[in-house]
Amino acid sequence: MPKPASRSYSRYGRDAAKLLGQSIRLARINRKLTIEDLAERAGLSRGLVQRIERGDMGCAIGAVFEAAAIVGIRLFDADQTTMTARITSNDQILTLLPQSVRNPPKAVKDDF
Repeated sequence: MPKPASRSYSRYGRDAAKLLGQSIRLARINRKLTIEDLAERAGLSRGLVQRIERGDMGCAIGAVFEAAAIVGIRLFDADQTTMTARITSNDQILTLLPQSVRNPPKAVKDDF
């Protein structure tokens, strides 16, 4: 199946990516880091950091989270201990839930 030429995103998603990118840029500038410094510390290319700061929706989420962590942006308003506890709690809940969700079969009208 060929990859679609472009993907549409919701306005909320685009705005959230732009806001996060702007926040990363502001934090980077406040910490007096150049784009090259941030890219080197995060193990990313300079171009990828620029795309993250513009709010490009095609950037890998791991790269965005790493850039945010390096400049000191807390994404989930939780410290490491709280985040670890929440991950453990969610893992326990997820083990009790079904692995997949299936739609019920549609009733077939076969009475001609």
